This record gives sequence, structure tokens and C-alpha cells, in this order.
Amino acid sequence: MLLVSAGFLTACESTETMELQHPATKIPAPASDDVIEIGFSMDTLEEERWYKDRDLFKQAAESLGAKVKVMAANGNDALQVLQAETLIDQGVDLLVVVPHNAEATAAIVHKAHLAGIKVISYDRLIRNADIDYYVSFDNEQVGELQAEAIRSLVPKGKYVYIGGAETDNNAHLFKQGVFNVLQPSIDRGDITIVYDAWSKNWDPENAYKHMKQALEANSAEIDAVIAANDATAGGAIKALEEAGLAGEIPVAGQDADLAAVQRIADGTQTMTVYKPISILAEEVAELAVKLAAGEDMGTVNTVNNGKAHVPFLLLPPISVDAKNLEETIIRDGFHTREEVYER
Repeated sequence: MLLVSAGFLTACESTETMELQHPATKIPAPASDDVIEIGFSMDTLEEERWYKDRDLFKQAAESLGAKVKVMAANGNDALQVLQAETLIDQGVDLLVVVPHNAEATAAIVHKAHLAGIKVISYDRLIRNADIDYYVSFDNEQVGELQAEAIRSLVPKGKYVYIGGAETDNNAHLFKQGVFNVLQPSIDRGDITIVYDAWSKNWDPENAYKHMKQALEANSAEIDAVIAANDATAGGAIKALEEAGLAGEIPVAGQDADLAAVQRIADGTQTMTVYKPISILAEEVAELAVKLAAGEDMGTVNTVNNGKAHVPFLLLPPISVDAKNLEETIIRDGFHTREEVYER
């Protein structure tokens, strides 16, 4: 897999240095008669986005001649470790992990390595572990795109920030990206963050409660909302609807969930950040097959996860609003025109 540098970014934590990469080149299916088995340990299948990841990853890996075993813990840290141990005991050749808890899943990496199995961190970075590879979108840029879109509409005013799960490393990267953009305006006094909270387990109900509290604490005088993903944006918009403010206050999300894209079409959500997960799934599948086959990856860029300098590949996200829905999400077939508009 050829990794081509396309720029340099400084991540949210001093331990993380990231470089934006173009997608890797394609590789043929392995020539060996032995079928490579890949274990896919997923945080959850309770959100729409992750069904797409599961299906696209399986399809990509199977097209390369591999088999995929999937287990999802639905936000339960202990269960995710247990499921990963099961996959290890079943003799998978490589483990791909979408961590629920960036710290707790370090135990999975340790157990896998004891069994001689390499681990790829999928979309979310596993912290403090010697993972073999990390592939994701540029999550700090996701937050920057959110903030740029909202600040262009509301250069001055009272902002609410509704974060994701504090245990998710990506949630911290999203937030850092947002504040990379907003901080100069905050320092000038143009923008005031009047409410800032994490949403446990990315639960939309928690986001709804946060938005209710923000409205009550500020007598409903809120000018803009940035939510860490589309599910939390949906929770915030539910509270805004109850206050008669849906569509009046700009709201940003990310993930391009169908409900969010429909809200963008309806005018109650301002934008989302689209991450073409078909590219992510294909890149990880190709990388998994190569690593499982023991191929040398050559010189690559690294990110510090608190313990090790981990080889990584970052993919660029795309800002989407009502103006470019057609040329991005719909053109790619991520959602159909009928799903978005004809309901």
C-alpha cells in the first residue's frame, strides 16, 4: 500500500502528530490457498453509520478472498474485550477494532499480540497500546469544517457545544478542531461558549437534555449549536423544536446519517460532515489482508497514541449542506435522492 503525503496537521493533544494521506493503492486478493480470517470487533451496531461500516468492510475484505467474523458490544467495554478474546481464541489472523473506550481496549491489543495477532484501530484511535496500524478520517478537520460552516453564518453570538462520549478519542479530536477555528473569535469576544458538555455514550437523549439545559440557562437566547455527530445534533434539534426554534438556530453535526441529511433538506440542521466510509472500509480491508499475510509496509507516517508511534493513514472528510447534497452524498450513493427528498 503506497502512502502519499498531502499535508501536515497538528492534532489536539501534544502527543499526536498527524499527516494527511491520500487513499492507498489497490492490491489483488492473496494468492495463498489459505483463507485469511479477520475479526471485526465493533463498539456498537446501535447507530445507523456502523451498519454501513460493517457491511462495506465485509464486502471489501471478502472481495480480496478473506473471511470476516463480526462481533458488536453496543457500548459495553467488558463485553467488547470478551468478544475480542473470543475472536482471538477462534484463531483469526488479524483483528480490526472499533473501540468504544479508547483506553479500555488497550487490553484487547495486549491479548491479541500475546497470540501473535496484529491489530488495526478502525476509525477511532486505541490509546496507550502498541497497535499495528490506525486508519481514520482526519477527525480534527471534521471539527474545523463544522466550526467554519457555523461561524460563516454566525460570526458573533452565543454558541452551544455538545460533545460526544468523553471516552472516545475521536470526540476530543472533533472538539479540538472546533475550537481551533472558534478560539480567535472567542478571544476577541465575538463568540461566547455559553454551554459545553460531553454526551455519555453518544446518546441523543443526553444531547437533548444538554440542549434543554442550555436553553433554560440562557433564556433561549442561543445563536448557534455545534454537535459532535448527527445523533447528538438530532437530540439538540428535538429540544429546539420543543422551544419553537428548530430551523432558526444553525446546527452542525457529522456522519451524514440519513435522518440528518433529511433535516438538512428540511432546513432544521445546517450541515453535516460526510466521511465516505466506503473508502475507509476498503483501505482497512486491503491493509488487513497485507498485514495478515506478513507483507512489509515500508516507511509510513506515525501518530503517538500515548505509548507508541503508530503507523497511520488519514482520509479527508467533506463538508455538506443543502447546496452540495446532490454532488456528494447522493452522487456517491451513500443515500438515495428518494430517501432524502421523497418521504
